[in-house]
Amino acid sequence: MNRTKKETHPKRNSGRKSDTREDAEKPGIKPRLVASRLLAAVVDRQTSLDGMLDAENGNPGYRALNDADRALTRAILNTSLRHLPRIQAIIDSLVETPLPEGARSLYHLLTVASAQILYLDVPDHSAVDIAVEQARSDPRSRRFAGLVNAVLRRLAREKVTHLTATHVIPVIPSWFYERLEQVYGRNHALRIADSLLAPAAIDLTVKSAPDEWAEKLGGAVLPTGSVRLTAFSGKVPDLEGFSAGEWWVQDAAAAIPAKLFPEPAGKVVADLCAAPGGKTAQLALAGARVTALDQSKSRLKRLEGNLARLGLSAKTAETNLLDFRPDELFDAVLLDAPCSSTGTIRRHPDVLWTKGAADIEKLALLQERLLRHATTLVKPGGHLVFSNCSLDPREGEEVTARVLADHPEWSRVPIDPARWPGLEEAISPIGEFRTTPAMLPGGEAVAGGLDGFYAVLLQRQA
Repeated sequence: MNRTKKETHPKRNSGRKSDTREDAEKPGIKPRLVASRLLAAVVDRQTSLDGMLDAENGNPGYRALNDADRALTRAILNTSLRHLPRIQAIIDSLVETPLPEGARSLYHLLTVASAQILYLDVPDHSAVDIAVEQARSDPRSRRFAGLVNAVLRRLAREKVTHLTATHVIPVIPSWFYERLEQVYGRNHALRIADSLLAPAAIDLTVKSAPDEWAEKLGGAVLPTGSVRLTAFSGKVPDLEGFSAGEWWVQDAAAAIPAKLFPEPAGKVVADLCAAPGGKTAQLALAGARVTALDQSKSRLKRLEGNLARLGLSAKTAETNLLDFRPDELFDAVLLDAPCSSTGTIRRHPDVLWTKGAADIEKLALLQERLLRHATTLVKPGGHLVFSNCSLDPREGEEVTARVLADHPEWSRVPIDPARWPGLEEAISPIGEFRTTPAMLPGGEAVAGGLDGFYAVLLQRQA
């Protein structure tokens, strides 16, 4: 069972007892083993990839790899996740009998190898040979080593045919693609899905003179005022201006919410979910007296370190936002609320495999609680910006509408599209920001799109 048509297990594999230690030492097998295990953790157990790839506290197998193997593991994982629906369709078409339920590790092994054959610059024979040895080294997959060999060799021979046949399959899970179609329409939904296949650019928020920094760093200035690095390789801290604190990395869309406040200079402002501190830095740079809140001590320490490098200052408070009761109200409040992060899929392709519709509903309820509490922290006449990086209106527009319906003392301040040339498409008829990864594709100079973000400016009646 579980063989491709007209192909069988090679006889020489029959009864072979694998020396796991020997196989694990074969060149190139370790990063593939780690990639397969981490892919299983994402897809089967909905584990966030960022935490597992943390250099200090991440997955032990990943941390044991050298730098080159870590880079290969990341490339395999990101490529597998970016193309997963298509890879799954191809594997299913090549396996005559569906794999048994207990063969999930084998499925992930095939996925990792297929990603290399189809999309990465890895010699086909190398991807096949290592995958076969990987199967032999795993007691769960050992009896399928011949199947692995047959499936992948056939895939290598027929890769162009399979790529052509599957290019129309959206590269995001069906549950979320159907939701995007419902909200944005088919054409925009397809553009969002396709954006996942293009590497996300690196955007910088600069303290001053964006045109000069764009020239120095070989970048381009975006409509948001951010500087996009157009041809970058190496390490960000090695770039001119980093150690001097002249700029920080921040996606162009993430830089929008803090810019919505009218005249923040001299005002007392709270950034309620502040870490890692990009928006706090924007507000401090604009002259606001900022209090930055976060319930994570480690994230606040990171924020403080970032501000120190930038030569900016803010008060910090480690607290659960819902417990926060300041002695005095603020002139303005920024609530960049926890969300499903579906707008960041270009950078984090695991998001759509670790979240589901139930998570979006749960997070929308949390955001509503946070927004309702945030309204109690603002002085009469003051402003509140509510934002998040979800693509689903249930976590944005619908939350705002419910809160405003219950608070007649609050109103929406429409955003003027004329102030955002190049991003007019992102401003709704009622004046709210709604970016998607399909926007700002630009030409070669600004290729890379931007994250999906929702943002609205509200004002309390004086």
